[in-house]
Amino acid sequence: MASLLLPRDDGTTSTYRLAPATRWDRPSAPITSRRAYAAAHVIPRVTADNTPGAPATLDWDVTLAYRHELWSYGLGVADAMDTAQRGMGLDWAATSELIRRSGAEAAAEVASGNGATRGMSVRDLVACGAGTDQLDTNSVASGASGIDAILEAYREQIAVVEAAGPKVIIMASRALAKIASSVDDYVHVYSTLLRETAEPVILHWLGDMFDPALAGYWGSNDVAEATQTFLNLVKDNAAKVDGVKVSLLNAEHEVSLRAALPDGVRLYTGDDFNYPELIHGDGERHSDALLGIFAAIYPAASVALKKYDDGNAEEALRILESTSDLGRHIFSAPTFYYKTGIAFMSWLNGLQPSFGMVGGLQSGRSLMHLARTFELADKSGLLRDPDLAAARMKTFLSLHGVSQ
Repeated sequence: MASLLLPRDDGTTSTYRLAPATRWDRPSAPITSRRAYAAAHVIPRVTADNTPGAPATLDWDVTLAYRHELWSYGLGVADAMDTAQRGMGLDWAATSELIRRSGAEAAAEVASGNGATRGMSVRDLVACGAGTDQLDTNSVASGASGIDAILEAYREQIAVVEAAGPKVIIMASRALAKIASSVDDYVHVYSTLLRETAEPVILHWLGDMFDPALAGYWGSNDVAEATQTFLNLVKDNAAKVDGVKVSLLNAEHEVSLRAALPDGVRLYTGDDFNYPELIHGDGERHSDALLGIFAAIYPAASVALKKYDDGNAEEALRILESTSDLGRHIFSAPTFYYKTGIAFMSWLNGLQPSFGMVGGLQSGRSLMHLARTFELADKSGLLRDPDLAAARMKTFLSLHGVSQ
């Protein structure tokens, strides 16, 4: 098998031999035991600027092919989310085009009648984030006029998602976090939007470990107080809430919230550290999934979820747990750079032509971090062509001064 020299923390290198490729079979029928969305990244055009502050220019063919790859494994796609670099290089012009194109591709996938997605709707295949990032957060006025501006920004983005066909995910707003003066501002904005949406939505609570600008969301830095506000909002609008995605990296909190949700409202785990136990559940309840890490581990995640369909829960858990070291590494602090690891694995697996990201974010992780990502991906059986991955890794290391 392929081998290469990997750098070690003491400045030396050592020979690493890759394992044979693991076979992860695509499902021949839709996954039914869990609802799962993989939050997908975006892939820039190689010859575009894509430096910090430049408008995002995407390679649409490759970006959309990645979504079809996820669908072929029976997973839905959560698009235009933080994994797609919302607020970190992906501007609203590119985001709105991504939403429209993803919706059209999902409609074509539905029409194709493929086995893994047969009978699924566009809303099952793709859910898209609607936020307020077309606003300049620093220029939003305080008080009622600012709240009105935030509502209009949300309405504009929700309208784009609804017109394209995907399920709406109402994302957390940096602008709202900045100008809200009380819990009442959050309740007013969200309850107004929930009354107006055409179909049930997913509410997204993103913790400040993913985005420091969202500290104190729901009107409090106390998680218990914020949770009560969030839960009251869901209970008061349960008919318009398909589910909630909670990304706080706190399994105990998620289990408690999951038990308190109204009947019919899903808990889509956003916990990229503790997802195996949360998806597995406690024998009475389980979490569904809307996870950035699923964009990296999707072949294993798909097989695990099909094991739940087949009644083999222990094997399903074993497979998910076999990926957890990789997940914890990719999402290690500073967590908001996890997108770099997703793109790196996509490149290693031949799913994009270069290790590039909009806004130059490929510089967000160190050489040593990415070398460990490579090693853990191999140990998890998630390098689909080990020879290709080794060749690309050798080139990457050589460019960074690690001779092969």
